[in-house]
Amino acid sequence: MTIPTEHDEATNARILAVSEDLVAGFRDQPFHVIAEQSGVPLDTVLERIRAMLDAGVIRRVRQTLLSTKLAHGALVAWRVPEEKLNDAFDFMAKEDPFSGHVVIRSTDADISGAGYRLWTTLKVPQGESLQEHGEVLQGIVGAEEFILMPAKGVFTLGVGHVRRKNLEPGARSDEPATMMTTTVVDLDEEEWRVLLALKEELTPGEIVPDPWTGRAEAAGVSLARFSEVAHRLNEKKVIGRFSTFLEHVKPSDTGKRVTRFNGLFHWAVPPGRELEAGGEVGRHHCMTHCYWREGGPGFGNVNIMGVVHGTEKDRVLEHKAAIDAHLEEAGMPVSYTNVFWGGRSEIKPSEISPAVYHDWHARHGGS
Repeated sequence: MTIPTEHDEATNARILAVSEDLVAGFRDQPFHVIAEQSGVPLDTVLERIRAMLDAGVIRRVRQTLLSTKLAHGALVAWRVPEEKLNDAFDFMAKEDPFSGHVVIRSTDADISGAGYRLWTTLKVPQGESLQEHGEVLQGIVGAEEFILMPAKGVFTLGVGHVRRKNLEPGARSDEPATMMTTTVVDLDEEEWRVLLALKEELTPGEIVPDPWTGRAEAAGVSLARFSEVAHRLNEKKVIGRFSTFLEHVKPSDTGKRVTRFNGLFHWAVPPGRELEAGGEVGRHHCMTHCYWREGGPGFGNVNIMGVVHGTEKDRVLEHKAAIDAHLEEAGMPVSYTNVFWGGRSEIKPSEISPAVYHDWHARHGGS
């Protein structure tokens, strides 16, 4: 019997509606949580996630970290000569483990910031310099300029493509989103060992009822101690969610896509009202990410940014229009707004290991 692997098959959709972004924090038995919340038997959950991973419908299964608490990070806009753009993309995606989301973006009009086609997320370990790493990358790929936009606050951070597919524009929470801070947390040596073992992608052989047994061994501690330290990390708010990440850009073997369009939305609101505006934008269920970031004059002094995904461009724009209308109703002035559409993209976790960072710079001429 062939195991269904499409993301929209009924049982798979029930599993993914939970497993994409609703298993918060560290869980000793995360697949049990998915089974309980989805109403799908545990054996079926394990079988279906394994099959979707093998088929490439799920691209990775892992415990995410709140890396804003663990490393210095920023969204980076790169101005790269058009003839070098794809080579720059390839280097960021394949050769720089500290660049996470790598996306070539475009705008519908020649508007502020339209010349910055390459967008990446960048993280460097505590104590290292985002500017310095960016300058090394700039020299390697031949970028003319780059702008670092670190997050001053996080209002929304999730995925949930399956869960969000049929949302109506304007659907939002009853209360504004609460801003999470990006203050870096110090960890001791044992916490780092557990964290680095915890964050790696699960192999198909680890899609089992107790997935952390081998990770405890890798960290050099007992399973009980691994669990204790992981829960402590959770209390320090450095653990994100346990998640099955869908391949949401590339089509499946049968040609189905989870999503086709992603819009990076920009709003410039009056200085001093960023927390209020981010709370109003972030409460909309369509938002997978929402941040307070400063883009500066090159981007119309944008300070609130967010991402929405969808299978139809018009639908993504309807979500944008609904948020715009809500901001107007809430009495929030907007002096600039824009949409940067995602094209070619590669998404991977950003490395945060100091040892990997120092080795990379030794090989590429940095510090």
